Amino acid sequence: MSTPAPVLETNAATLKLLARGKVRDIYEDPARPDRLLIAATDRISAFDYILATGIPDKGRVLTQMTLFWLDFLRDLVPNHFLSSDMTGLPPEFAGRSMWVRRAKMFDVECVARGYLSGSGWREYQQTGGVCGIALPPGLPESAALPEPIFTPATKAQSGHDENISFDRVVSLIGAETAAKLRALTLAIYSKAAAYARPRGIIIADTKFEFGVVDGEIILADEVLTPDSSRFWPVDTYQPGGAQPSYDKQYVRDYLESIRWNKQPPAPALPGDVALRTSEKYKQAYVALTGKSL
Repeated sequence: MSTPAPVLETNAATLKLLARGKVRDIYEDPARPDRLLIAATDRISAFDYILATGIPDKGRVLTQMTLFWLDFLRDLVPNHFLSSDMTGLPPEFAGRSMWVRRAKMFDVECVARGYLSGSGWREYQQTGGVCGIALPPGLPESAALPEPIFTPATKAQSGHDENISFDRVVSLIGAETAAKLRALTLAIYSKAAAYARPRGIIIADTKFEFGVVDGEIILADEVLTPDSSRFWPVDTYQPGGAQPSYDKQYVRDYLESIRWNKQPPAPALPGDVALRTSEKYKQAYVALTGKSL
């Protein structure tokens, strides 16, 4: 089967385009302002820049995996999903898009960590903790934490999100809401991680976004995808360094190998790097859902 050309941009004449993010195109339905259409393209970003080359089927993986997890978690937390029926829209929307309830979003990234990696590892080396949470001394990179921790971050419109303390979250959204988001984040992470591990994947960390619809807190945006999480193979896990992962680390490694200065314009990717990255995303999808894309 031939590999489809990457979808780098969607266009829907009957809808109002609200935003083009690093990956997602978001539309408003003029006839139904209470709902939005979220289309996951095959765009990929690295080091805060969108690359010229797309990753085939990436957007389909992100959307289908999100739909899987929203269903899996539906008894734990309500969500924003309405429908994946794209009747009347151009073909590129099929399989990579979903209609969702329009929510008032919290300006906080809700991050759960079960392992010490990424910005958490860097902060631990400097302070001995993450987001104000003290951790045991002497932990190696990628170590399993004694228990999962809530390490929130501010949402950055450009550049990297910034890790913040729980007290800062309280100051932003109030103590009661902050406590609810922390409890939901850790409950969702724990349930998903327990499901994933016997299927060969460690969910090292992940981030969630929550909003409010009709006074109710709901789970929104993408959920437990390779873009929003670190997925590590169980069979190669070895603390003490960085881990192989089912995400865009392969792309980052390539960009480091060519010594890109991380300034625009972002370079294009060779075809084999794009295809290998696509395969990584699909492998994670098959392992977790038991389905082919």
